[in-house]
Amino acid sequence: MTAQIFAIANQKGGVGKTTTAVNLCAYLAGAGCQVLLVDSDPQANATTSLGIDPRKPGTSLYDVLIENRPVQEAVTATTLPGLSLVPANLDLAGAEVEMAARMAREQLLSKALQPLHCQYDYVFIDDPPSLGLITINGLTAADGIIIPVQCEYLALEGLSQLLSTIQQVRKVLNGRLKVAGVLLTMSDARTKLSTQVVEDVRAHFPLETFETLIPRSVRLSEAPSHGLAALSYAPESAGALAYEALAAEFIGRFPVGVEAATDGLPGSPDSTVTYR
Repeated sequence: MTAQIFAIANQKGGVGKTTTAVNLCAYLAGAGCQVLLVDSDPQANATTSLGIDPRKPGTSLYDVLIENRPVQEAVTATTLPGLSLVPANLDLAGAEVEMAARMAREQLLSKALQPLHCQYDYVFIDDPPSLGLITINGLTAADGIIIPVQCEYLALEGLSQLLSTIQQVRKVLNGRLKVAGVLLTMSDARTKLSTQVVEDVRAHFPLETFETLIPRSVRLSEAPSHGLAALSYAPESAGALAYEALAAEFIGRFPVGVEAATDGLPGSPDSTVTYR
């Protein structure tokens, strides 16, 4: 077993990135997969969403990247069988400055995760809402990127910049990286705007866009405050059922035990990698 590794990223905040990371992982684990979620966002929202307090002592991703602690020490069990977490904490906010002076600074996460490749079916990296060095590390470690896009005005704004960064990482740091999927979130079929955004995104990414739409859902918003995924908090809610459908679609695209393909990357021309 060799893990397929996916970064969940969008430099635009508030698009449902962490909600997707937590709930997709939860449903994949519920389907019998062995899943690891790496919280690389200094806000540690994925960590708290799974009921783990980032303020309590313990080995975190910061310790792995900066203090050279073995990643196995950071792997933390969650309440969901089959789902483990490498937690984040606020120390990670200063990691980019400390990483900048390191050799092969873009590959720190990729190298750190190597001992875990044979222990999981899927590894997901919840990247921060930026195109900084931590996100570059996530893209360098990944086979593919999943891009959540909210069904709202200006949804496509900034995607060209993200795609350009993906192309640059693919050229310079990680030749296997591809766009694994574009996920439409916060959908509201009652509004014309939401429907239009869905049509626009599918026109731009006809092969990459998941069929599953993630609706706006109060239950999805409430679940993190209880430290639970939607699967445990409100399994019959529309949001939970959507992520259950997404997990099934995801397994169909990326079956367990099948090496991730690396062709078919859309995007803009290659250029020099920059950090923002």
